[in-house]
Amino acid sequence: MDSSRTAFVNGSGASGIEDDFEPGCFFSYFTGPRDLEHHSRWPYFFRMYGSVIPLMILPLAFVAAWSTVITTICKYLHNIAMNPVLLTVLGFVVGLSLSFRSSTAYERYNEGRKLWAQLASSTSSLARLVWVHAEERAGHEKEDVLDKVAFCNMLVAFAVALKHQLRFEPYTCYGDVDPLVRHLPLTAQEAPVRAEPDPSAWKLLGWVLGLTMAEPNPRQFVKAPPRPLGNVPLELLSHCSAYLKRIMDNNTFVRVPYQTSAMNSMALLHDIQQGTNRIVATPLPLAYSIAISQITWVYILLLPFQLFNTLGWITVPASVFAAYIILGIALIGQEIENPFDEGVNDLPLDTFCDQIRRDVHLITSRPASDADSLLQREDHAVLWPVHGGSYHDIRAESLESIRKLLARRVVP
Repeated sequence: MDSSRTAFVNGSGASGIEDDFEPGCFFSYFTGPRDLEHHSRWPYFFRMYGSVIPLMILPLAFVAAWSTVITTICKYLHNIAMNPVLLTVLGFVVGLSLSFRSSTAYERYNEGRKLWAQLASSTSSLARLVWVHAEERAGHEKEDVLDKVAFCNMLVAFAVALKHQLRFEPYTCYGDVDPLVRHLPLTAQEAPVRAEPDPSAWKLLGWVLGLTMAEPNPRQFVKAPPRPLGNVPLELLSHCSAYLKRIMDNNTFVRVPYQTSAMNSMALLHDIQQGTNRIVATPLPLAYSIAISQITWVYILLLPFQLFNTLGWITVPASVFAAYIILGIALIGQEIENPFDEGVNDLPLDTFCDQIRRDVHLITSRPASDADSLLQREDHAVLWPVHGGSYHDIRAESLESIRKLLARRVVP
């Protein structure tokens, strides 16, 4: 399901501007994003949410009609059936092409997940590094704390802006990113927002059923804009780098290892942006997509000719079932080829961004810990379970006794 399917079905364009359209349950049921916290007790065999069955209704109806026509001609007019040996020959080619399609799509899906995991790790590491190791100047503690919070907010904004960029939503007016970037000078803020018109019910139905003629262009908001749209994630990285330069220049972030780690994290964030954009901007070559589609449909259309002599009227349900298997595998590859969309089977980027935001907020919820006061607390059972005393109780013991207690902690 491409980047504008959910917004299209839910009645809001990619511009992020809400309208008065209220979608029906039938349309919204088959859209994402998937809720990872939701647990279903239904067996997978009976589930429809996330299935490609809606996209297969019209193709399977066509296959049923086609196989019925061919079977009727062979039964009552003239037997035009073929030798079933073609099933083996063509089946190998179809299986090979579908295997290539599925493996390529899942490779892209898996790579996208790895990149977002790196994004979450790099963001929290960089936020923790600055929050703990950037000193607060005497007399300017309040300003330095707020500046560090603002830097961490820009890291969260980078993740959210990257999500919108991957979904061809180039503006900054979205509710999850606007409060974080409205104070920053960004090129996209100066561009006029273009909204998509409300879809009709017939267009919605065609969209859910997978009619390509009903699909809008997800790139319509980034093609030939009236004013430059800029690159919001890249500009946010520039602002983050400016903050790092500032704390290095004012000697509040002076340790070379800290500086090296921070700059490496910034470079990794830029590499992640380029990697995710590479996945979106480099789909499966068009020649492969066309050839695989043609090979698949030729095989399906030839099935009734090869099955009639053996199955008779059973040819019709057998052809439909075979088409269900073949088209299902092909459509699954098409669904996950771009893992950053808003479909049920795509990566839940909204959930990932919320997790990044929660992690950063957790890091900034407390001041940097004082190691002495943290380790020497009275309730710190430093040698548990061999000794239940506090840090100060253990400190009163001799070094030899402490080493004996440490030896006792080894469990055979």
